[in-house]
Amino acid sequence: MKILVINPGATSTKIGFSIDNQMIATKNYAHQLKELQQFNHINQQKFFRLKCVEEFITEQGISLDSLDAVVGRGGILPPVKAGAYEVNQAMMDYLLYETKVEHASNLGAILASEIKNKAGKETRAFIYDPVSVDEFQEVARISGLKGVPRRSLGHALNMRAVAMKVATEIGVTYQEATIIVAHLGGGNSVSIHHKGQMIDSYSDDEGPFSTERTGGLPIKEVIHLCYSHTEKEMMTLYKRAGGLLSYTGTNDARAVEDEIKKGNREFELVFQALAYQVSKAIGSLATVVDGKVNRIVLTGGLAHSSYLADFIENSTEFIAPLIVVAGEHEMVALSNGIYRVLTGQEKINQFQLV
Repeated sequence: MKILVINPGATSTKIGFSIDNQMIATKNYAHQLKELQQFNHINQQKFFRLKCVEEFITEQGISLDSLDAVVGRGGILPPVKAGAYEVNQAMMDYLLYETKVEHASNLGAILASEIKNKAGKETRAFIYDPVSVDEFQEVARISGLKGVPRRSLGHALNMRAVAMKVATEIGVTYQEATIIVAHLGGGNSVSIHHKGQMIDSYSDDEGPFSTERTGGLPIKEVIHLCYSHTEKEMMTLYKRAGGLLSYTGTNDARAVEDEIKKGNREFELVFQALAYQVSKAIGSLATVVDGKVNRIVLTGGLAHSSYLADFIENSTEFIAPLIVVAGEHEMVALSNGIYRVLTGQEKINQFQLV
């Protein structure tokens, strides 16, 4: 099975090629801000990023007509079940013209379709575990204000892949396991996986703060802020100017740790607060399954920090053992997911607007 993987991110386009479930080549095309500023909208970046994909195909000597599938990172779709979706016109129309959130991942399906069309009839185009995977229990959707439901938005692709990996390592299936996964990085997501579904989570706007996002804030204070800032300014505060950056002046956790080692007690308190909030989110989600959790997993870039991992482990070890699977595993997750589909281990979902 030959699968081409396309993962468009905010400032990069990552591309991979796998044969029989083994990733044999990857490349990360980093994009400078000035390169992207020429485009007013994400959709206008299609051909810019397509050149990267075509360059990779040429460099690797990949024969397009030999591809069994192309898989792109899933974009901001309406709530969908987890798993694989074959790219269709309804999906592309939604991502191009209807989605309310501009994000580079919206181009994943579009780019996969472009390569499929060049490859021929035998090649299929998919996305897998988009950001909008929603398997919440109904009780988890209630927020506290009618008309403002809690939504499942987060790092579903990486979190589900890591949960499946850990389940296998401890000798159970994903469908049998109960695992809490904290994805820690530029934005944080903390989720609980129970009997094969991600039944609840904290997204980056309601859970622990991250390197540059605020996480959940005291709403009375936020209401006051709204009267002195525009909507765009408020979104920037929440998404780009919060978290570690707002307290320390940097979004580089390694720099913060270096300052702590030099004796900076203010930075240490903020870093402890990040770990403290992650631990609180983990503890909260454990109550969803009456505390019966097999494992707690830390993943994402910040999981490389032994300082954070040790703090979180000490705070949560009464719930379940902690495992660190640092970094992001999106490329392998995309490839593995489609391999399971092509070999009949998973069913294909069809995207349609209700």
